[in-house]
Amino acid sequence: MMRLAYYFLVVVITICFSSKVSAQKIKWASKVASFSSEYSDPLLGKDFRAIHILGRPNKYPQFSYSPAAWHSLTPDNSAGEYIIVEFDTLMPIKQVAIFENFGAGSITRVDALDENNKLFLLKEFSANYQSSSAQITRIDLPNLTSYKVRGIKISMNSDRIKGYSQIDAIGISNSVTPIEESLKLPTETNAEFFRENLGKSINTIYNEICPIISPDGKKIFFTRANDPNNIGAKKNQDIWFSTLNDDKTWSKANIFPEPINNTENNAICGISPNGKTILLNNIYGIDGQMEKGVSVSYLLRTGDWSFPKALKILNFKNKSEYSEYSLAPNGKILLMTTEMKDSYGEKDIYVSFWKSDDTWTQPLNIGPVVNSGESESAPFIAPDGVTMYFSSSGHMGYGKNDIFLTRRLDDTWTRWTEPENLGPIVNTPKWDGYFSVSAQGDYAYFSSVENAIGAEDIFRIKIPEKAKPLTLIQLAGQVVNADTKEPLVSQILVKSLNSSDSLILEYDPYLGDYSFMWPAKKPFTIQAIKKGFLSKIEKIDFSSETKFKAVKRNISLIEIQLNKQYQLSNIIFAQSLSDLLPESFTELDKIVNLLKENPGFKILLEGHTDNQGDWAENLKLSVDRVETVKSYLVLKGIAESRIRTKGWGGTKPLSSNLTEERRKLNRRVEFTLFSE
Repeated sequence: MMRLAYYFLVVVITICFSSKVSAQKIKWASKVASFSSEYSDPLLGKDFRAIHILGRPNKYPQFSYSPAAWHSLTPDNSAGEYIIVEFDTLMPIKQVAIFENFGAGSITRVDALDENNKLFLLKEFSANYQSSSAQITRIDLPNLTSYKVRGIKISMNSDRIKGYSQIDAIGISNSVTPIEESLKLPTETNAEFFRENLGKSINTIYNEICPIISPDGKKIFFTRANDPNNIGAKKNQDIWFSTLNDDKTWSKANIFPEPINNTENNAICGISPNGKTILLNNIYGIDGQMEKGVSVSYLLRTGDWSFPKALKILNFKNKSEYSEYSLAPNGKILLMTTEMKDSYGEKDIYVSFWKSDDTWTQPLNIGPVVNSGESESAPFIAPDGVTMYFSSSGHMGYGKNDIFLTRRLDDTWTRWTEPENLGPIVNTPKWDGYFSVSAQGDYAYFSSVENAIGAEDIFRIKIPEKAKPLTLIQLAGQVVNADTKEPLVSQILVKSLNSSDSLILEYDPYLGDYSFMWPAKKPFTIQAIKKGFLSKIEKIDFSSETKFKAVKRNISLIEIQLNKQYQLSNIIFAQSLSDLLPESFTELDKIVNLLKENPGFKILLEGHTDNQGDWAENLKLSVDRVETVKSYLVLKGIAESRIRTKGWGGTKPLSSNLTEERRKLNRRVEFTLFSE
């Protein structure tokens, strides 16, 4: 089965996410308190461990032997086995549901533990109680228990059933409604009509997988295997691309040129928000050989792509034959699938962070909320940097491998929301994966086997509201000299006002406008930096926007000249005091760097107030404020001898003092660079 992979009808699309039954309180085991044994293998991760009994079932309704369920160390233990689990909420119960995933029939008795860990027998099971080899074994009590249940103990006689007996989950409820009713996946009888196959310009009798859409939505990259036009004798996977025509149809796909494609297996994993960096599977050797890992290629001024550069990831290892990667929009956070010693089972999703020495941190497992005992694959972090789509065979689904959505909860990248199945419009009884979305948030693209022209095809769907990433703003433009209006090679720094999210762009006028995506609900600052120029930090807020919006915005830089007066923007003092507020430090640090870069420069700081209040007090305040600025510069390593100060009070207004808005213009700090 290839591992990288949509239909259309004008119909109102509804996607349903499973929800809890409101009248019924259901709790799933949240902690393993004790167990007799668990399977372990030094060559595996956490496959078959007791932790897999926690939470909702992983394999229901597709019961099958799975590393995402618990079973004992040995298959037939005459001494018996047991496991005790606890719940995060204590409550009287009326029902217990045990999901016997494989080898059902080994349970001998089930006990409840109260608040004091006292055991109460709920039911004993005779031999041959099972009706099938995999089932939900339910205990229905005549009345609510008179005590609050803390935990459940399951005792087993593994001699009853030949081979391993697996338990996937344990649930309790205060209702007679069967617990599994809350797990029913939504159905859609016309699901196939919502999925648009991208057609014969892209899909063939061969395998088309791993669709990646360009930031402007006008080009699609994908991987095709076994095509006679692929490079090399073996016709391995190669990268192809197609362009969107004016009539909204896709052009006949073309193969990507060398060296991005070579005789080995090639695949594109992502593209940067400005469309000028692509993420590629594997490490490219100069001799044409490939190693496990990931590389990047950059768009050159010639229009060609650079030879792929390997990303150096500390202690990267992968026991699996397969791996996939996704780069966050800021270019500093890499998601990957790999199988390591601490994997919960088979391939897991890991995160790695870029370091200032241009290496990447050791992969960190993103945790058991997303990673299951089976294989996770094809993570795709959406352009919002928050929403992740991935495929898995270890969460409840419709078939062999389903696509899920989860959202990042903080900047650790290890806390995520409970994965949500994208439903029958996307997922089929067969293998589905490689889900990616456009920056506009209108369409999603994925690979699927069902109803394919060939082995696997690329499909798209209109993204339902609940599955959409956060609304994005696309900011694009040029960095120019404020006086001459000529474009300037420069660096652009974007920072969130509410979190640690940041983005650094290298702007080269020869490669076109700078461009990046940013979640509309997150206000941010933008600043262009170039040696020998002054720049201001601009605050931008699009939080009221509800739809994708493209904004054109040029950034002007002022060339530094000696003996010319400049105003320090964003310098904020406490009301009627000379105390600097922290919001001023970023602006002042720019002056510090400027003086350090130009050791022959000296600086004159001049302070001004409005004309409100006593003349002498205003003069003193203006002097005190520039002295405070001077102290900050000295603290940051600038010699006191290089700094002069002058306070003018309200004697040099820029505007009239008739209104508060105009008085604000008069309250300022100015500086002049000079050389002696």
